[in-house]
Amino acid sequence: MTSAMLLDASPWSPAQRRAYWEDQGFIVLRGLLRLADIDQASDEADLLRGRNDLISTRNLRCRFQTNVLTGECQFETFDPIVDIGPVCRRLAFDARLLSVLAELYDDVPCLFKDKLIYKPPGVKGYGLHQDWIAWPGFPRSFLTVLAPLDDADVDNGCTEVFSGYHRNGSLTQEDGQYHELPLETVDPLRGVLLELRRGDVAIFGGFTPHRSAPNRSARWRRQLYLSYNARGDGGEQRAKHYDEFHHWLRVKYAEYGKADVYFE
Repeated sequence: MTSAMLLDASPWSPAQRRAYWEDQGFIVLRGLLRLADIDQASDEADLLRGRNDLISTRNLRCRFQTNVLTGECQFETFDPIVDIGPVCRRLAFDARLLSVLAELYDDVPCLFKDKLIYKPPGVKGYGLHQDWIAWPGFPRSFLTVLAPLDDADVDNGCTEVFSGYHRNGSLTQEDGQYHELPLETVDPLRGVLLELRRGDVAIFGGFTPHRSAPNRSARWRRQLYLSYNARGDGGEQRAKHYDEFHHWLRVKYAEYGKADVYFE
């Protein structure tokens, strides 16, 4: 494993953009977001976690994960989040963040997807995968911004990215399904742990392989995952994406006999 390459929030040069797109597939920016905004988002996340009217295994907005210590199935994610979290929405459209993305894209960034992952103590992480899905029109400029509401480190299961592999495009069959990658797909020496403090952001592309370990600490690891595409790569697509995503989820759930689902 290596340390993440760091940049400040100043305008990016063409060489820095090439380093992201051609060499690494990720970047970390320290202290980009105001801590006062992160504090407000943290408070909002706590309030939303008490929304028992929303949190249900039948609600397509919610995702659950297994606790590796107790075996319990626990609520973990709101997806989407910005329509129920005005502070989270404000962060998704923060001028400093959008300016960085505009520099990176050399184009206008469009919000594509947004979720809040709580990752409470004991909850498992995610296997090695890429975020890009071979759906018709899915933007190849898709990237994700991680904005931590809690400090993220090895103990609470921070995200690990693998540099350089984004240049190879999709590393699984392009059949419109989610696939985890075999561990031998990547060289572990090219793994970079995205250890982030509140106010930092990390950015990685849709073709960048990544994973996360279980949260084995006593601390939460709440993070906003805000995904974007370049305007020249399909324009505003968030509503279309969630229509397609919810259809896909309904089909997948029906395969397991779960038909009484809804979105709220």
